[in-house]
Amino acid sequence: MYIESGSVTVKRDEYIVAETKRGMEMLRVVKGNYEIPKDNIVEPDGRFVRTATDQDEEKFHKNQSNAEEAMEFCKSAIEVEKLDMNLVNAKFTLDCKKLIFNFTADERVDFRSLVRVLANKFKTRIELRQIGVRDEAKYLGGIGPCGRAHCCSTFLGDFAPVSIQMAKNQDLSLSPTKISGACGRLMCCLNYEDEYYEDARERMPDVGQTINTPDGRGLVVGMNILDLVVKVKYKDDYIREFHCDELEAAGEV
Repeated sequence: MYIESGSVTVKRDEYIVAETKRGMEMLRVVKGNYEIPKDNIVEPDGRFVRTATDQDEEKFHKNQSNAEEAMEFCKSAIEVEKLDMNLVNAKFTLDCKKLIFNFTADERVDFRSLVRVLANKFKTRIELRQIGVRDEAKYLGGIGPCGRAHCCSTFLGDFAPVSIQMAKNQDLSLSPTKISGACGRLMCCLNYEDEYYEDARERMPDVGQTINTPDGRGLVVGMNILDLVVKVKYKDDYIREFHCDELEAAGEV
């Protein structure tokens, strides 16, 4: 989330109050002030209001406690209304002018009656947002197979498209358990190095292809894409590795 701070200087790990599209929120700064190149300028997600005070922090923690109670009430109301939806979380804006519920559902849900029940209970504006499974993982957080916190819940702003071809480009296992994230979709990190792998693939022959090398013709039996190394097997079963630069210099690839 990018907040327009104006002339105010903020530092990492400070807490601020900002007005976002959701309303007034207390946020932790993960990166201090910096200028964005003109070509990369995007619309900010909110504007800086003030540095968080002790009163703001006290209000924030109280809201969290109240949101947990709201979550339990909403779950019960969903059962009463017999709605096919899975509640993910609940959150009050800092000024309590809005109570936001995020949920997932396989199909579109008519929750108008539920909104009336919630508004009557909490006496504030109610917003129910249907989110996808990737957004759910972002809200819930967790640790990925790499041992680090989920990218989506730490630094990713938008979700870029990820395809199975990216896993193929990187010679990764195509087992869903190996390349799927907590959300059940393909891991976002498959996209990070895909451009490099695509460029490298264009420079390298395919496994199973017979090519000319400085030592004669041989069969490509393996490759290390990151290091641009090709493993070639000759008729006498001798195996040698060549860097792509060696093959290109010899005019072989």
